[in-house]
Order: sequence, then C-alpha cells, then structure tokens
Amino acid sequence: MVKNNEKAFPEGFFWGGAVTSFQTEGAWNEGGKGPSIVDARPVKEGQSDWKTAVDFYHRYKEDIALFKEMGFNAYRTSISWSRIFPDGEGEVNEEGLQFYDDLFDEMIANGIQPVITLYHFDLPLALREKYNGFASREVVNLFDRYARTVFKRYGHKVKYWLTFNEQNLVLTNPDFWGVKLDGAENEEALKYQVTHNAFIAHAKAVKSLHELVPGGQMAGMVTYMTTYPNTCKPEDAIANMKAKELLVDFYFDVFAHGEYPSYVTSDLKRKGIMPQFEEGDAALLKENTVDYLSISYYQSQTVSAEKADGKWLISGVTPNPGLKTNEWGWAIDPIGLRVCLKDMYARYRLPIFITENGIGVREELNENNTVEDDYRIEYLSEHINQVKLAIEEGVDVFGYLTWGSTDLISSGGSFEKRYGFVFVNRGETDLRDLKRYKKKSFDWYKKVIATNGADLSSKESVSVK
Repeated sequence: MVKNNEKAFPEGFFWGGAVTSFQTEGAWNEGGKGPSIVDARPVKEGQSDWKTAVDFYHRYKEDIALFKEMGFNAYRTSISWSRIFPDGEGEVNEEGLQFYDDLFDEMIANGIQPVITLYHFDLPLALREKYNGFASREVVNLFDRYARTVFKRYGHKVKYWLTFNEQNLVLTNPDFWGVKLDGAENEEALKYQVTHNAFIAHAKAVKSLHELVPGGQMAGMVTYMTTYPNTCKPEDAIANMKAKELLVDFYFDVFAHGEYPSYVTSDLKRKGIMPQFEEGDAALLKENTVDYLSISYYQSQTVSAEKADGKWLISGVTPNPGLKTNEWGWAIDPIGLRVCLKDMYARYRLPIFITENGIGVREELNENNTVEDDYRIEYLSEHINQVKLAIEEGVDVFGYLTWGSTDLISSGGSFEKRYGFVFVNRGETDLRDLKRYKKKSFDWYKKVIATNGADLSSKESVSVK
C-alpha cells in the first residue's frame, strides 16, 4: 500500500468518476429516445442487456448526492445521440435535450464539473441501417449537426468535451461506429476509410466547439495499453514500436499535429489503400487540433517479434509473465500508467486528462451491507501514486477519473464485473431493488479527494477540513 504523500496534487486538480449513458441510464425507450446500435446488440444467455442498466435516468439525483459526498469535482458521462435525434437525423427531441439540461444543472449545483463525451459506441440504429454508420460521409455531417446542437444548448454549462470514446478502437472494432464489413471489396481499406471519416468527424466537432463555445476545451481520446518489448532483442523493440504506432501514436499524431504520420501513409500507399480525402479534409485536420489529450488506462502487454504471425496492427502482443492479472486476465501495471504519461507529454506537450482507470471484480454485499474492497483501494492508490510521480517529473496532468462511480453494465453486457465505489443491488438479469450501498473504497476515495491526493493510505483518517 502506498504511504502518505508529503506533497499534494496541483490545486484545482479534477477528481471523480466516469461512465457512459448506455451503461448507466437505462430508460432505453423513454423520453422520446430512439434505438441505438447498443439496443440492437445480441445478448448472450445469462447476461444483461442495457435496457435498465442501473436506472441512472430516474435516480441521477440520488447518485449525484453520493458523488458530492465523496467530493467529486468532475464527472464524465456521454450524451446519447439517439436521445437528441431519435433517428440520428430528422427532428430534434426536446425531451432528450431537457434531460441533459436537468442532469448538468444537478451536477453543477453540487460542485461537479460535467466532462462530456459526444459519442461512446452508441450510434442511432437508423444510421447503421440507412448509411452503414461512419462508413458514410453523410453520417460525418450528421454527427457535426448533432455536436453543434448540443454545443449550442450546453456550451454555457460544459467546458470539457471529448469527441469519441477510445477512438483508436475504430480499426479493430468498426462495428462500434455502426459499420458492417460484409461485402467489402477490401476490408482493411474500408477500416481505414472509416478511421479517416472518424478523424474528419472529430475535427469538425473541434471546429464547431471553438466557434460556438468560447473557452471550450476538446480532447482526442484513446484507450492506452502500454506495451514493452518482450525481450531485450532488437527485433522485439522494433515489433513493439510498430505495434504502438498503430495502437496509439497514429491517433495522437492526428489529434495533436493535424496530419497523418508518415509511418502510416507510407504503408497505406504501398498497399494501395489510402483512404479517400475529400476536398478540404487535410486543411480541416491541420487547423483543428485538440486542446488536451485524454486516455483510458487499464493494463499493459509485451510484444514479441517471434510470436508475430504477419497479421496487421496487433501482431505479436502477448501477456507479460512478470505481472499479476485481474479475474479477466488484464495485467495490473501501475508503473505502466507513468510510462504512458511521460511518453505522451514528451511527444505532444499537451495537458493530459486521465478519464478512465479502474479494476473490475466480482462482488456481493457482506452481512454489513458493504463490500470490503481493499483490492480496489490498493489498485487505485498505486495508480494514483504513479500519476503523482509523473507530475513531479514535469508531466502536465490535470485530472484523474476512475471508471465507474456506481457499478454499471459492462460494454459487453455483463454486470458481474463491478467497478464502482457504490454497490448497485442487481444481478445479471435480476433487477432486485437497484438500491445503492457504499463500499469500503467510498470513504477511502473521499479521503483521497479531501487531501487532494496527499493521503493514499488505506487507514481510516480523522476528519479533513
């Protein structure tokens, strides 16, 4: 367990939690909301769907009161596009707009800064069926219309925005952007075209925010998996470099520098699969770079040239035998977060906001109606301490949000993988009473925030002014 830190984090540092709309809100067909691609996803037997989730739509005031009690000064969630435009285009839904007005007002009234993601893998279903999602430039334009609508509505309430959640998953999971690959003449070429379209949608949103919201701050966001060479062999060092370029660096280079890096364009031209740039695309990217960078961080891996099988993108990525893993096989590597932060800041010199970090564990209430989640306290304290060390080494980090505040439905439809400081009383398919219970980590995180990261110990503390 990390000992108390003598020096706290910078004044004004953001502490809080992060979720998505579809994993928490429920109310999937209420308030004029249209169906999204999440609502149409097949559900495995014995797993949950997202129709009720943790019922944040009806219980947000109760949950925000708990967040205030913990001391949150920031909370990240997403806006459901299909609450605003039920079919992704058509007429705007005032009831959906009003819901987020009420939600943001409640957060602000409790001293919590909204940090809002425009898109978190929940495309309006109609846009997948009509246009094949972000494979179409029409959806890029519709995304800009949606973004402009919410900027105009909430720009005076929300300063910090993210365009796409974990945008670097677009190559590996184009289905998250509503894209079906069936019938593609060249699947790899289509994946890169979708990637390009997402970059253009991102740049349009940056442009729109800066035009409509004075002082508005936009991030590009990736899920950052730190990777290391599997051995000291030079071949593994090169394999690791190539994996990192396509997993992470490609996106940050476009976000921060506004152009495709040569290590990508040289490969795409050689293969004859450069995405189509429409007139003005290059200038749009160049002129609309981000204000800060955002990451989720959960684990690290190693890369082995010997195990590479010639497949593109993630070839040779392999578990690190020197690290412990969680129940789902994710390596626990707090130092990997510091490696990530130092590399990002050395390359891009932009402020960094950690908008997801946490550990999922199977949990149930004990006889005292709580969860003794010391493992979560240990995990988070060790990661926060590495953030502090990175800041001491000159990295500009201005916020840290844990993944999950209350428990929530995973993006894969599982509720057993619990992340929150607050236990939500439901099972996979049994909704029970959805009552909230504080875990042991609730009071620990409250102390961390109250001391601005100075006290990360697991010992119970005296009251802090």
